[in-house]
Amino acid sequence: MSPIFKKARHRPDYVFITVLVLLVIFGLVMLASASSDLGKIKFNDSYYYLKHQLSYGLLIGFLGFLAGSLIYYRFWEKLAPWLLLGNIILLLLVFSPLGVSIKGSERWVDFGFVSFQPGEILKFTFLAYLAAWFSRSQARSRSFSKGFLPFLILSGVVAFLLFLQPATTTAVVILAASLIVYFSAGAKFRFVIGAVVIGLVAITSLIFLTDYRYERVLGFLNPQEDPLGRGYHLNQALIAIGSGGLTGVGYGQSTTKLHYLPEPIGDSIFAVIAEELGFVGSILLIFLFIILVWRSFSLGRQAPDLFSRCLAFGFGTLIGIQAFINMAATSGLFPLTGIPLPFISFGGTALAVCLTMAGIIVNISKYRL
Repeated sequence: MSPIFKKARHRPDYVFITVLVLLVIFGLVMLASASSDLGKIKFNDSYYYLKHQLSYGLLIGFLGFLAGSLIYYRFWEKLAPWLLLGNIILLLLVFSPLGVSIKGSERWVDFGFVSFQPGEILKFTFLAYLAAWFSRSQARSRSFSKGFLPFLILSGVVAFLLFLQPATTTAVVILAASLIVYFSAGAKFRFVIGAVVIGLVAITSLIFLTDYRYERVLGFLNPQEDPLGRGYHLNQALIAIGSGGLTGVGYGQSTTKLHYLPEPIGDSIFAVIAEELGFVGSILLIFLFIILVWRSFSLGRQAPDLFSRCLAFGFGTLIGIQAFINMAATSGLFPLTGIPLPFISFGGTALAVCLTMAGIIVNISKYRL
């Protein structure tokens, strides 16, 4: 196994680190506003959700970031298969007595002293495994029988476990990022296109075969048809965004986050941001995500080996796609999902995983060519 620590060639990418710190601070500040009324009503504590995010998500995420940034990235290469195996076991435990169902979704595992979402951790373990698997033989990525078929089978198993929860958008994000890892490893273009076509057919079939997914798409296509039913969430999000105008109604002054906007601290937090900080604040947030993803891709191009290249491209893609889908869905450009906004939405597991991935990108930046 590679050494845990190795002398760095360069200083870490300070642009990436600066943007990451800004996103985390911005997320905590906006969560404090978005959750204040909800925390007061449910727990008689306006800062309940902020405290939970700090004590769980940020604390564990900070430790994950330290581990990722200090430990030599090649250390994860041989550990990746065991991490993925453990993660798959956790995904199966979701359907055991240890699983917790919230709002009809079985995405959590509760061990008594801690509860978390194995699907969020899979974003890290699956991409790390693929990067390690392809890096062992670059010729594998260009082979149909040794690369393309195993990739499809493993991706199908992972997607199936997520669809059962159901966590459809999480599956879409992971599969999209895994395709970038596959492409970064040198896959033939026709293999990538074939995987995209197969994925689109599978997801489209799933939408038409399940009522609640189909209803969600109908609500996206015509939110005014049923404004108090399937179109309610999107309509309220658009009202919040429209109310913000150019500069917003002011920090903490959102009127939709308590009684009208569903999930104001989760997948709808971008609507609260747009309402309170307006178009200017929203564009600044989008700009920060663009810089973070751009730096990830830039470091991927300068990566010293195939494993680190796949990791940087994969992690950067995952964060970027997840941010895009969340903000696009809230803005009416994509069907609404339950996926969080990276570094911003409430959710300890999601924040911890994103910070760990960011830490590994920082470590890769120390060894860039």
